[in-house]
Amino acid sequence: MGKTKLSIAICALVAPLLAPFHATPATEDEFARERQQMGAAIAAMARATQAETGRARFAERVMGAMAKVPRHRFVAENLARSAYRNEPLPIGQGQTISQPYIVALSTDLIDPRPDDVVLEIGTGSGYQAAVLSEVVKEIYSIEIVEPLGRAAEKRLESLGYRNVHVRIGDGYQGWPEHAPFDGIIVTAAAPFIPEPLIAQLKPGGKMVIPVDAGHGGQDMLLIEKRSDGTIAKRVVLRVAFVPMTGKGVQPR
Repeated sequence: MGKTKLSIAICALVAPLLAPFHATPATEDEFARERQQMGAAIAAMARATQAETGRARFAERVMGAMAKVPRHRFVAENLARSAYRNEPLPIGQGQTISQPYIVALSTDLIDPRPDDVVLEIGTGSGYQAAVLSEVVKEIYSIEIVEPLGRAAEKRLESLGYRNVHVRIGDGYQGWPEHAPFDGIIVTAAAPFIPEPLIAQLKPGGKMVIPVDAGHGGQDMLLIEKRSDGTIAKRVVLRVAFVPMTGKGVQPR
């Protein structure tokens, strides 16, 4: 199936599962039902994209985290009733909270285990970190936009995500003090794969990163560091992320 047809098929498959927009505030029970609908949309999209991703379904622990984390707490109050739609939403400062399917896919691709320590580049509102918090031991998350990072840190703390550590800085450089990492998730598109992140990935570890593919497109790459230190990578999916910023990704 061509890319255009695939996109149309996915939209047709997912649209009936999305919660309708309401201007009135929702109850926690309504949000819980909308999370279930979101989970169904993610599962449907996983099946529709299995030819590209190689995964017809995501791990139960990942889907359990998606069903548990209150996404409506990671967007502005006026967007709360749209929080469980399977689409990205603005979070200010020109940034977005990623589509739930992409968050679930990125999490699943690193094959998270309970004792893992994971690095996230691009905290945003903290949603991806919160999902990771449910499935791994520790998360070190870096955000270059200070207002977003400070707000995310407070939000995560208030919601009880004690195993997420946020730092304001240039994600290109990673967080060497806590390396090596079992997994790395990058939530902004880089023009190339940052060498410091490769260096901080543990042998056997996996990294998910969107990388510019030319002509305005981006590819989500899955990178695995073999036990001998060599790197294997493959294209998972065509994606659209906000660009990575910072000195490290300025033109060489």
